[in-house]
Amino acid sequence: MMGKKKPSIKVYNYKKYTLILSKNPCDIFTHFKVEDLHGLNYQKCLAHKNTKESAYIAGLTNISPKTKKDFLFINLNRLGKGKEKMGLIMHETMHLSLELHKHDVNKKEEEIITWAENEAYKIYDIIEKL
Repeated sequence: MMGKKKPSIKVYNYKKYTLILSKNPCDIFTHFKVEDLHGLNYQKCLAHKNTKESAYIAGLTNISPKTKKDFLFINLNRLGKGKEKMGLIMHETMHLSLELHKHDVNKKEEEIITWAENEAYKIYDIIEKL
């Protein structure tokens, strides 16, 4: 199934979710030991020319097939710099925040956005230290 190369990922387990960081988008498949993940495919990932400008996966938020806990994956190679970096991080934290708050935008709009913003700052700091 998977290649012999071990993924070079960093995993941070938090109470509400797991943060997964890697420079290779295909590492998310090897991390979970799956060929298919939420509509995405390992072989298609390998076949895609993954560069700093284009990647099969830039970021992904969903449920772990292992733990059934939410995860947030960021492809470090696709982050860009400055505002592009923060934009991708905030994009993924918004997806996660909507999930964690059960998409209850009518009652929790400010809570959803504030949680995503605060989490994005934390993730940004983690990435800057790598």
